[in-house]
Amino acid sequence: MSKKHYVIWKGKQTGIFDTWSTVQSLVAGMNNAQYMGFPSKAEAEEAFKESYTKALMKRSLASGKSAPSTTGALTKKTSLQQKNQTLNFADINIYCDGACSPNPGKSGSGIAIYQKEQLTQLWYGLYDKNGTNNTAELNALYEALKIASSYIQKNQSVQILSDSKYSIDCITKWAKGWKNKGWTRGKGEEIKNLEIIKGCFSLYETLKNNLTITHVKGHANIEGNELSDRMAVFARVNAEKDFIEYTQSIDIPTILAMASG
Repeated sequence: MSKKHYVIWKGKQTGIFDTWSTVQSLVAGMNNAQYMGFPSKAEAEEAFKESYTKALMKRSLASGKSAPSTTGALTKKTSLQQKNQTLNFADINIYCDGACSPNPGKSGSGIAIYQKEQLTQLWYGLYDKNGTNNTAELNALYEALKIASSYIQKNQSVQILSDSKYSIDCITKWAKGWKNKGWTRGKGEEIKNLEIIKGCFSLYETLKNNLTITHVKGHANIEGNELSDRMAVFARVNAEKDFIEYTQSIDIPTILAMASG
């Protein structure tokens, strides 16, 4: 995965930076800070030549573009919305993600919920000052399973989408064998993050016959994945320990312009 770069237009220091921890220290406590992440240094340098408002507008317009494909396959030019429409085949589609910086360090989890292609809710929280990427991802998956349960009880089809293959494999592949061995890997070898895994697996077992869990590529311009990522970072930055609904205006371009993990 290519290294991300960040532009700060308004902060304690402006410029282009290559670590989120540096950016966080330069914008912390500033309500009027202006900053954005980019997948390459070249894109960051280009954006820094212009204003934050113009960069935000460009990103907003880019997210709404369509990209025809003669094969019907997803391409790099496919819009966020088109990718979501391809993936969101269930009545309820729940994207979950975790973020941690540094790793281990301060972590948070986020969720984006869609009814078919329509974004309806965003959730964030579960801040842990001593978390890891894996605990944040597992926490997000656990919350997604709890939300899924309420919809399954209403006879709605549900899909959970995560970019953490580790979390998905823990619950759908490995946990059953670990449980049969007394919650060890065998020969008494310890399982990391065991308590979170136990909780996830227990709930998954009650839901699996009515639930689809899908692995998606992270930071691949999939709108739901990107939004759950922003919520995870938002939880980490704001040190929100509870898991709560995002009650500010759900303006997708604005949220996508928030710091990413």
